[in-house]
Amino acid sequence: MSDSRPPVVRAKGLVKTHYGEGAPAHAVRGVDLSVARGEFVAITGPSGAGKSTLLHLLGGLQRPDEGSIWLDGRCADSFSEARWAVERRRAIGIVFQFFNLVSNLSVVDNVELPALLAGVSPKRAHAECASLLGELGLDGKERSLPGELSGGEQQRVALARALINHPPLLLADEPAGSLDSKGTREVMRLLSRFHERGQSIVLVTHDARLASAADRVISFYDGRIADDAALDGTSSRKPGTSGVLELRD
Repeated sequence: MSDSRPPVVRAKGLVKTHYGEGAPAHAVRGVDLSVARGEFVAITGPSGAGKSTLLHLLGGLQRPDEGSIWLDGRCADSFSEARWAVERRRAIGIVFQFFNLVSNLSVVDNVELPALLAGVSPKRAHAECASLLGELGLDGKERSLPGELSGGEQQRVALARALINHPPLLLADEPAGSLDSKGTREVMRLLSRFHERGQSIVLVTHDARLASAADRVISFYDGRIADDAALDGTSSRKPGTSGVLELRD
């Protein structure tokens, strides 16, 4: 039975150009994208292709020059910075390559912070945190500071922080990019586990091993979607199109 609810995130006509020294960098060039609930989408491509910019647009960390984004059917065009911040606490979890943990806060305080900012009671936030840390193998690390943890442990803390509010959408930007092969396998296993429970995930990665855990792989090149294929080998892009993904609702 198909899910009649709107896509967890949908984008149409996204354009983003970065201006700095030298020529403008056309990071995202008219991208259309739709991610269904419970879907695990990997976005792959060479460095500088615009993958991370696309992810940042979907999470409201950057604003598009053109185009629109819908979150669970709600158009985000008019969202203020404050409203996007609320959405990132409530509906979007984000995991970064370099963890972005608060260095002078303990593991528990880092993980509980988004829940407390979202208005969750301290008691409930602490219970949710304890459950996640236990599941992610971080028992005994609750009072450690990030600098006292390995890279893999820090990324697990970052994952717990992103998931504590049970967001419908998890965005992961090169989550294993600074980890060794063991850490990469760990991240892959954890993402797969949460996906099996229905978590919607959009993952940016250059690592084919991580991408292989997804339902669908989008190849991104020069700011455009070059290919969009389910891992059963079926392509979501019609032959002869320009390389921009057609919307799939």
